[in-house]
Amino acid sequence: MLNEFKEFIARGNVIDLAVGVIIGAAFSKIVDSVVNDLVMPIVGAITGGGFDFSDYFLPLTANVTAPTLAAARQQGAVFAYGNFITVFINFLILAWIIFLMIKVVNRIRASVERERPPQPAAPPPEDIQLLSEIRDILKQRA
Repeated sequence: MLNEFKEFIARGNVIDLAVGVIIGAAFSKIVDSVVNDLVMPIVGAITGGGFDFSDYFLPLTANVTAPTLAAARQQGAVFAYGNFITVFINFLILAWIIFLMIKVVNRIRASVERERPPQPAAPPPEDIQLLSEIRDILKQRA
């Protein structure tokens, strides 16, 4: 069983997946920073300053009176729609960046394909070659 596990781990696609997950986690932090440090302040400035989605919530219990989401969660149940808006904006930015990355990769692949010289046609399999020779010999005799 240990040998099977070693083979499983040594497969290229497992390692590729692990690298992808690690890069994805790091990329997620970058997107969070873009949203929280760049996009949201601009949205706040456009909408009148001080606009921060993260503290928008609706209290679901009567005893919640806190001004911030963190404090309100300690007092009781809240419907944190502002946090959802922030996460949704993160998703849209991430999806847009991935879309642009795929477009660039496809463009690079297409340019590499255009630059690659055409491959010569593969020779026919041996049985087809032999049948063609027999056909040609029979044509000559007829």
